[in-house]
Amino acid sequence: MALNRTETAKRFLAKEIEKLSEQERQVVERFIHRGRIARNVAHEFEEQLTAGQRVADHIAEIIGSWRFIIIQSMLLAVWVALNITAYIYRWDPYPFILLNLALSFQAAYSAPIIMMSQNRQSEKDHLQAKNDYEVNLKAELEIMQLHEKFNELRDFLWVDLVCMQQLQIEMLERLAAEGGSQDE
Repeated sequence: MALNRTETAKRFLAKEIEKLSEQERQVVERFIHRGRIARNVAHEFEEQLTAGQRVADHIAEIIGSWRFIIIQSMLLAVWVALNITAYIYRWDPYPFILLNLALSFQAAYSAPIIMMSQNRQSEKDHLQAKNDYEVNLKAELEIMQLHEKFNELRDFLWVDLVCMQQLQIEMLERLAAEGGSQDE
């Protein structure tokens, strides 16, 4: 049976197995030996994250939310309103230099954190795409194997059907010969 699966893999890929990429060769080997391909890439990726990476992802998740944007917008509006309407103590009068400094600090720290999180997400997506390719390749090989089995089964049954039909013809010829000899 393994030889049949090997032939299916060679026929489907139209290459010798040795000429395939390492990734494709591993998929074919798992197909031949009925190994498992699918895995939970997200879970594997999460297990490898360091504490700093988890914190960065959490911060990026917070900063990229509508809740953060609404709260920050409200705080900015309150800051500006209080500094414009205050009669006695304006801690940051117009042009709001302290506010600009605070927002610059926020941008200086949040941008690299968001970029790191996006890079990790891109790497995770790449791993997921690689896993999807492997699963799809193995699924195609399995489908080809099923087609071959159905074709073999159909051919086998066709031969049996022809043999049965031949026997029926012989029986009919005997019956016709016996019936013809009784009429005489």
